[in-house]
Amino acid sequence: MYKILIVEDDLAMAQAIRKEMTAWGNEAEYVEDFRNVLAEFTDYDPHLVLMDITLPFFNGYHWCSEIRRISNVPVIFISSAADNMNIIMAMNMGGDDFIAKPFDLSVLTAKVQAVLRRTYDLSGKVPILEHRGAVLNLYDTTLTYEGEKISLTKNEFRILQTLMENKGRLVSRDTLMTKLWETDNYIEENTLTVNIARLRKKLENAGLHNFITTKVGGGYILTAE
Repeated sequence: MYKILIVEDDLAMAQAIRKEMTAWGNEAEYVEDFRNVLAEFTDYDPHLVLMDITLPFFNGYHWCSEIRRISNVPVIFISSAADNMNIIMAMNMGGDDFIAKPFDLSVLTAKVQAVLRRTYDLSGKVPILEHRGAVLNLYDTTLTYEGEKISLTKNEFRILQTLMENKGRLVSRDTLMTKLWETDNYIEENTLTVNIARLRKKLENAGLHNFITTKVGGGYILTAE
């Protein structure tokens, strides 16, 4: 079952979309507080977002941009503003697809199902990494342990992803720094040390003790216990 967040200020339409999505076996909720869309997104943690462009307070482009700061979850824009400029803008702001209003709900459902299949690996399974019961979701960048979500910064996620992809093998500091350089500016060694320390503290607080072991002069490795 996939979770779908509907960001649509026309209540009747939002309710109709939710009914359609749930009829196809998905879970769906619509945003009620349009001042705090990002907070509702974070709380609900959806697999896909349906985003109108014209919204109260801030438009859909703004909220898509905010979502993209913390998540790669797919966003489908739904809007009556279906001219080429708006479609291009939607894609440039991080949208994955666009459907023009008015639309048939069955067409919207087909689009949603297609994006979900593409995003979550045709088999319907979400790509994850697991170690000692901790599950790292590679699409929404969340870490879950014993039913609790552990908040990660962008750098902490990249560090943990690299370590979990190489569990049982030593990962050098140079490898981790290269991973961080891929999308950020120059990262100093001290910055890496600080990020590792913060990540360790979060893991310890969640009950994941001695999750990351330091090898002097070598790098880091995930411990079995």
